[in-house]
Amino acid sequence: MLLISCPNCGERSEGEFTYGGPVQAPRPNPLETSDEDWVDYLTTVPNPLGPVQEYWWHAAGCGRWLSLWRDTRTHDIVEPPHGL
Repeated sequence: MLLISCPNCGERSEGEFTYGGPVQAPRPNPLETSDEDWVDYLTTVPNPLGPVQEYWWHAAGCGRWLSLWRDTRTHDIVEPPHGL
């Protein structure tokens, strides 16, 4: 079980949270990027091995969005969450 430390509520089970996906580069302007880059942005989901910055929403708690670093190999949180 993954334990996430909410800045408002303290340490909680991941069951209280909803995964919001990896933090990505800002969305490119589709009018200023190539078709290939636009399709790649829309369809390619990064799946790196190692530390990844992610968004999590404390849905069953304070309702706050968090950003944290989680190692995809071990599921350990390698940097404490920051509120958004």
